[in-house]
Amino acid sequence: MDIKLLIMNALQDLLKEKQVEAIEIEVEVPNDSSNGDFSTNIAMKLARVLRKAPFVIAEELVHELALDENVFTSIEVAKPGFINFYVNKEVYLGLIPKINANPSDYGSLTIGEGEHYNIEFVSANPTGSLHIGHARGAAAGDSLARILTKAGFNVTKEFYVNDGGNQIDNLAKSIHARYLQALGQECDIPEDGYHGEEIKRLAQKIVSEVGSRFLDEDGHHYFKNYGVNALLQTLEDDLKAFNVSFDIWYKESSLYQENKITETIQILKDKGFTYESEGALWLKTSAFGDEKDRVIIKSDGSYTYVLPDIAYHHVKLSRGYTKLINILGGDHHGYVPRLKAAIEMISGQQNLLDVDLLQMVKVLKDGQEVKMSKRSGKSITLSDLIEEVGSDPIRYFFAMRSLNTHMDLDLDLALKESNENPVFYAQYAHARIASLFRQATVKGYDLDLSIKTFSTLKGDKVALLLTVLNEYPHAIEEAALKRIPHKITHYIHRLSQALHSYYADEIILSDDALKVRERLALLHAVKAVLKDALTLVGVEAKEKM
Repeated sequence: MDIKLLIMNALQDLLKEKQVEAIEIEVEVPNDSSNGDFSTNIAMKLARVLRKAPFVIAEELVHELALDENVFTSIEVAKPGFINFYVNKEVYLGLIPKINANPSDYGSLTIGEGEHYNIEFVSANPTGSLHIGHARGAAAGDSLARILTKAGFNVTKEFYVNDGGNQIDNLAKSIHARYLQALGQECDIPEDGYHGEEIKRLAQKIVSEVGSRFLDEDGHHYFKNYGVNALLQTLEDDLKAFNVSFDIWYKESSLYQENKITETIQILKDKGFTYESEGALWLKTSAFGDEKDRVIIKSDGSYTYVLPDIAYHHVKLSRGYTKLINILGGDHHGYVPRLKAAIEMISGQQNLLDVDLLQMVKVLKDGQEVKMSKRSGKSITLSDLIEEVGSDPIRYFFAMRSLNTHMDLDLDLALKESNENPVFYAQYAHARIASLFRQATVKGYDLDLSIKTFSTLKGDKVALLLTVLNEYPHAIEEAALKRIPHKITHYIHRLSQALHSYYADEIILSDDALKVRERLALLHAVKAVLKDALTLVGVEAKEKM
């Protein structure tokens, strides 16, 4: 039974009777359970229409609402006009067989039906290792994609490979220099070159494969391709260790090979969105909300960096997505309006592109900020973090915080095996139930989970577990529609808290066979939802700890 839908339909019917239209009905799960299981602010929205105080309107609505008295223990009005609904928790007992029959289906929604989202994230230059900012973007993009998929959206995850431009030429020159050094030649790294240990390793590998071949032969193209492919594979391996994968790896070089840039320029010209001035080609972005027009082709004929990006987004739009989502670093703030303007020019539609900007991450150890990796002496990389604390804590900690907030990543806390550590607390809840089922198997208890009616599940702590289980689809809906993965970690913590509290007070395995069956069925449902929720943020649901 969808209680939220039940309330919304009853309110909708009542407003029709009152001939009130075009008022959005919002029914939310309150943060504080003392304010009910569900709450609505509809009375405040109606105050201007009905010309009455919200509290008075709320009282009238409660008096007139047609709702099943067996479903609700009470419906109360709270200042300034909230209507709070308190549900009879026995109604939720039906969730247990529903979840146990199809554990992975519970919480799946259809709100994204017909929508196809493209989420571009990470998109790091293949010139070195992924750093902590990339790690946060990877966690955010992958978690969001999982949540949207659970909510019924068709989602494509995309990595844009910047394998063109000066930075890749500098990569090739850097590898060349290290190659010559490995062969005993004197050679300086270019001024804008790359000095990482991975460049040295690549150069040494090339020497082992081709020897001195490029002492007398131009190897620029070889070094470029070798470097991009090798470093891209390293990025992919690091992301795989972080439980992140992509559906599409799109290379910038494809834009040139397939003439997508010249095609995009022609579209913009044909639509009248360009003009020439001072020998350059300009784009009329100021007409679409940008602070000024932008040059896309310089007077020397070279492209500005925005032009390939416009062409790339044109390619994405040609695939038929209904929404593009880019997760970018906070330093792209000023870049967003011109890109959104260009997409509107090409597509003729507003708001096809949404951009979420990442804020900075501060890494703490022993209470002090850590800026450099001990191993490399360089910036902290994703592989450093995984080696230090593992993938799960990083994924969970990143998912806990909104992207647009600065955050501290406490490595000491991430390693703590105590309730202070939120990911340990959640994984331990799952492992506790798994351990209980292993004990039940060894002791020969009946593990048939097909039980559909319950007569012994009573008390406040059972009621809380059932309440939180019922909230799962609502948490997914909010996380998907508002694009806030931290809603899921908040839910995980709440369910873990309810489980630990119940477990501490309840004797599960006893001589009463019916009680044992009912309690194991309840806990199996809790375990299934915990696993599903942890999976949505890319974290393992551990069987043993």
